[in-house]
Amino acid sequence: MTTTAAQPPGGPLLPGPRPTLFDRWTARLRADPQLERRWRWLAPLLVTLVAGILRVWNLGHPHTLVFDETYYVKDAWTQWSLGFSASWPDEADARFVAGETGIFDATGSFVVHPPLGKFFIGAGMALFGADSSFGWRIAVAVFGTATVLVLYLVAKALTGSMPFAVVASGLLAIDGLAIVMSRIALLDIFLTFFVLTAFWFVVLDRHRSLPRLEGAIAARTVDGAPPAWGPVLWNRPWLIAAGAAVGAATAVKWSGLYVAAGLGIYLVVSDALARRRAGVVLWPTDAAFRQGPATFVLFIPVAFVVYLASWTGWLVTDDGYGRHAITESSGFWSWVPLPLQNLWGYHQQIYGFHVGLTSEHGYASPAWQWPLLLRPTSMHFDNSGEGFVENIYSMPNPLIWFGGVAAVVFLVVRFAMTRDWHFALVLTGVGVTYVPWLLYPERTIFQFYTIAILPFMILALAFALRAIASPAGGDAYRRATGQRLVWVLLIVALVLSAFWYPIITATPVPYDFWRIHNWLPTWV
Repeated sequence: MTTTAAQPPGGPLLPGPRPTLFDRWTARLRADPQLERRWRWLAPLLVTLVAGILRVWNLGHPHTLVFDETYYVKDAWTQWSLGFSASWPDEADARFVAGETGIFDATGSFVVHPPLGKFFIGAGMALFGADSSFGWRIAVAVFGTATVLVLYLVAKALTGSMPFAVVASGLLAIDGLAIVMSRIALLDIFLTFFVLTAFWFVVLDRHRSLPRLEGAIAARTVDGAPPAWGPVLWNRPWLIAAGAAVGAATAVKWSGLYVAAGLGIYLVVSDALARRRAGVVLWPTDAAFRQGPATFVLFIPVAFVVYLASWTGWLVTDDGYGRHAITESSGFWSWVPLPLQNLWGYHQQIYGFHVGLTSEHGYASPAWQWPLLLRPTSMHFDNSGEGFVENIYSMPNPLIWFGGVAAVVFLVVRFAMTRDWHFALVLTGVGVTYVPWLLYPERTIFQFYTIAILPFMILALAFALRAIASPAGGDAYRRATGQRLVWVLLIVALVLSAFWYPIITATPVPYDFWRIHNWLPTWV
């Protein structure tokens, strides 16, 4: 006996639209656990491998101190050799590049950033030679590559989606700004790595602590009456890890302090909302005055310890800048060891430098310009070749950048409509890495500082692309159309990255080829 499909009044039943290639692939993964497990490891490894190749290829070129490498490379080497940053003779750059790496003296030099980032640069130089441009850049290449992997882990922890994580980390892997900042021995890629790692740990903490919170509150509910107070959760190792990551970020650059403050506020607010959803009657007070202090104790002290530990070399030696500015003290602070008093005095001088930094620079770009991409930073330019030029330019992929800016606006609107914690976390990342710079409109700052914002912009872009590929309530035709559009956008982004790659890696190119990359008058 055979059966046939029911015939609609208007004629025979038409076959439904064929599933897209992406839908067929994801269905196959769900149906084959072994294949899914294989791709669970293979996907992040492939993305990380691509990122590493783009960052390490020809890393030692140019063999010269590029942009602010003139400060960080030499400071890193003296810090590695002596325990503190020391002074160099005038016009030391040419001699250093030529291999005279021991011409520094033992006089402490005033440096305006904490030691941790320079420690990593120094480690690369110790491993491959201080006279090797590859050696002084390998640490940033490693951390830049690792940042791509961490973004994959953040995206996977946020959504549980492998394709979402691949798209997000893949876009960071090929982005020009991310590549440049992973090939020049500056501090910002270390900052970005630790900031992003802190957010990853916060997501892991939420996954671990939220079920425990809800279970404990449910156990306190009697005859349907919710409890007035929720539990105070102390067993939160991922929160301690997040504090350590924030401390490391601050030990690279002080802008990590904004991340500590922003994440601290996020943790208290998200905990308050979780207690409200679970039915705690006095949820605002419970979160602010009971769990809040516990969160502070778990999060901030470890950050302080990590930050202070980064100054160990300066503290245990005698010749660092300002190391013995105070030789004797009395009064209220006399109980504080003299090395720590001198370190505090040093920090006061660093703060004074940062707030007063208003010197003119041709590539300075105030923070309000950053979303418009008006003034990327040219870090190296050489036109000495016959008709060829070399350039290193902190230029993000234009499609990824402007798409990310638009996606942040999209996420703000979506968060206002849904109050989704995923969106809140990403917007917190954007806020703590961008908004504080708006408070210093007169300070000399640069577009490449946006490397710390970029991973969160890309996460926002990945959420926007997912909304296009899987529209809520959309039929099969809209889903297929959206996925085709996403594929087009990703392919165009890949082509633009290939188009820009020679310009951001000091690859010799014909002058006319270089000129066609200057789409705006300020991109020169």
